[in-house]
Amino acid sequence: MARIILITGGCRSGKSGYAQELAESLPGRRVYVATCPVQDDEMRRRVEAHRRLRANKDWETIEQPLGIIQTLRETDHDVLLIDCLTLWVSNLMYQNEQDGKEVSESDVEQHAMDLIDACRSRPGTVVMVTNEVGMGIVPDNALARRYRDLIGRLNQTIASAADDVTFVACGLPIHLKES
Repeated sequence: MARIILITGGCRSGKSGYAQELAESLPGRRVYVATCPVQDDEMRRRVEAHRRLRANKDWETIEQPLGIIQTLRETDHDVLLIDCLTLWVSNLMYQNEQDGKEVSESDVEQHAMDLIDACRSRPGTVVMVTNEVGMGIVPDNALARRYRDLIGRLNQTIASAADDVTFVACGLPIHLKES
């Protein structure tokens, strides 16, 4: 049964760097599961910057915008770093929209529970990065409010099952839950 660690925080808070350092402190083979689809030059530059931070540090990278649960079931790495769950939900929303469907909070909760089950069925450690999106102003449109609500449901579900939860602000970790 994998140890589940959730790292959350705002945009550019330092959460990804903290998660990477934490994962690198753990023994065994590491894999970085990237959920970000590269859709423009600016995003390509961001992805390349993240790759450079992992260069020469014994990371394997799997780019998986949607199938992270299947990746968890198929990989035999000791340490998995999933960055990030908020992009995963965005990708799920987009895919469902293409199929004429809408993702509900109960759908996201079920995806989160499936993700937890996949973690619990394997050894090692799974570190997940997510954004805390509900601390700002209320978005001005229905889609953004729905996205905020979906992420809130996802984060609560994952955090309740996680062994450790850390909030990162200004590059500083604040431990909310420790095993």
